[in-house]
Amino acid sequence: MCGKRYLVFGIAVAAVLWFYMFSPWTSGITSFWLNMSFAAVVLTVIAAIGNRNIKPGKTNFAGSVLSGVAIAFALWCVFWAGDKISQLLFSFARGQVDNVYGMKEGSSPVMIALLLLFVIGPAEEYFWRGFVQKNMSDLCSPMWAMIVTTVIYALVHIWSFNFMLVMAALVAGAVWGILYWLKPSLLPALIVSHAVWDALVFVILPI
Repeated sequence: MCGKRYLVFGIAVAAVLWFYMFSPWTSGITSFWLNMSFAAVVLTVIAAIGNRNIKPGKTNFAGSVLSGVAIAFALWCVFWAGDKISQLLFSFARGQVDNVYGMKEGSSPVMIALLLLFVIGPAEEYFWRGFVQKNMSDLCSPMWAMIVTTVIYALVHIWSFNFMLVMAALVAGAVWGILYWLKPSLLPALIVSHAVWDALVFVILPI
């Protein structure tokens, strides 16, 4: 397992990257999708170094893919229902969701889907659950590691000043975090789930 300082370093780097990607002062400097892809590579490297002494277990590839796709579709249904409820509760909800979808403007949907499926989604899950939550469990109980990781994952989105985006990160992070807490061996399926859900909700079946 990685040391406490390295874990804090990794979280700090993620916070800086998310600030650059989402804050109104920096988000328009360079392409959002270029920023996300760069962040994905950085987070993957950090997680790989932090987990370098951990031997990966055997993975049922087909089972992980099927489970991951099923989790992704179930989560999509949760968000579909959540979108309808949020529109009833908050007058600003639809506008903020549309602002998130505005990030697609000017970019190829195919390119975005491929980046989400094979770069961004897998990197985020490997970092947040496979590195942060896993190593946070060394510092506190697995349950608290899940809670703290979920909260941090949501809060790094706060610089978007978009309540719906922060809540989306909180809900999705909680689902993946709880599943990882209950069964860490599900990580490969969660990586697939995160990647497929990203592509579903953003490109294939927008809500």
